[in-house]
Amino acid sequence: MKLRDGVRVLRFVACACVLGTGLSLPACGTHGKFTGTHMSGAKLRMAEMKSATEWQMANQAFLAGDLAKALKHVDYSLELNPPVVKSHVLKGRVLMEMSNLEAASLSFKRAQELDPKNVDSWYFQGILAERVDRKEEALKWYSGAADLDPSNPQYTIAAAEMLVALDQVEEAEQLLTSGSNRFEHSPGVRQTLGHIALLKNENERAVNLFQEARLLAPDDEQLIEDLINAQIGCGKYAQAESNLAHLLTNKEYANRRDLLGMRARCLMQINKPVAARDILLKLTAEGSADFESWNQLGEVSYQIKDLARLKEAAARAISISPDRPEGYLLRGLEQRSRLDHEGAARSFAGSLERGRTAEGFILLGLTLRDLGRYDDARSCFEAALKISPDNALATRLLAAAPANTIATP
Repeated sequence: MKLRDGVRVLRFVACACVLGTGLSLPACGTHGKFTGTHMSGAKLRMAEMKSATEWQMANQAFLAGDLAKALKHVDYSLELNPPVVKSHVLKGRVLMEMSNLEAASLSFKRAQELDPKNVDSWYFQGILAERVDRKEEALKWYSGAADLDPSNPQYTIAAAEMLVALDQVEEAEQLLTSGSNRFEHSPGVRQTLGHIALLKNENERAVNLFQEARLLAPDDEQLIEDLINAQIGCGKYAQAESNLAHLLTNKEYANRRDLLGMRARCLMQINKPVAARDILLKLTAEGSADFESWNQLGEVSYQIKDLARLKEAAARAISISPDRPEGYLLRGLEQRSRLDHEGAARSFAGSLERGRTAEGFILLGLTLRDLGRYDDARSCFEAALKISPDNALATRLLAAAPANTIATP
């Protein structure tokens, strides 16, 4: 062996001995300070990633309506990473939907403690207060949310709705209109202003507001419902019927009895009683106990002179709601159509016993006039005008019916 090779072998053996004993590399025996800190940071980031994944799974389960699964995932998310505000908010929402309101309140409060400016914690505390009918408290939370995020109309709308619930209609309208430039493209603001207009009996204005909202959100079917109600309120029955026909083509709305009844009412008002009757026959089929449908069927039957169906509708209406006046009015109309004036007078009087209406007094007055009881008929027309001073028919009948004379129809 050459000398150079012998030196190389000795160096290799020396290195092997050093590595084996670890005398010259103490750091290889345990983690150094830097390495330990790095591993702790990695564990923390891994926990945060798992927590975020669990939150996503909880949110998906919540949106799907699986509350138990959502609670399980959000609890695990908080276990992995406790100081996450959105996790506490989500847990509060889940618990609120599970009707565990006390625990939900604690979750929302914890979220607010972690971040006093978290708008969701304010907003959902408002919803919680509204659920337990604490309107003043709900208004405080909604207003706070609106102050934290003035660019989002959702919070301002919620505050305005609470003002309406507290009978502060003018204040609600002012709140919404004061930021009209900020929310000029918000269909929700116009929709809420439309509801306020309806409360103030400003039906024409309500129609305009709902139409504007519908232009901004053409796929929102609820806006069409609001528009229909406003159109009916101001007598635009043809437009309302057209919108109802459109709405009822949607499978989700096709079997809505209230909408079908509204359409029947509109068809009657635009002189399409046969089409209205067809709808009402479906609504009253199979022994239905729907009072309004039977009452409308009676009205349309009287309009088209179908006395047999009018008699049936009157009997069913009285049977379903014997304390309401409408069924007795229908029965009186059927009896009067058959010239049974005595029976009709008793039925109209029975109607007035259950509810004093101008219509009831007019019909009783006409029947009493047919029986030759002219003074009693005049008293009925006078009573109708006391209830409804602007009633043109009662005014005309009273003027044409002097005492002890036969009035001309």
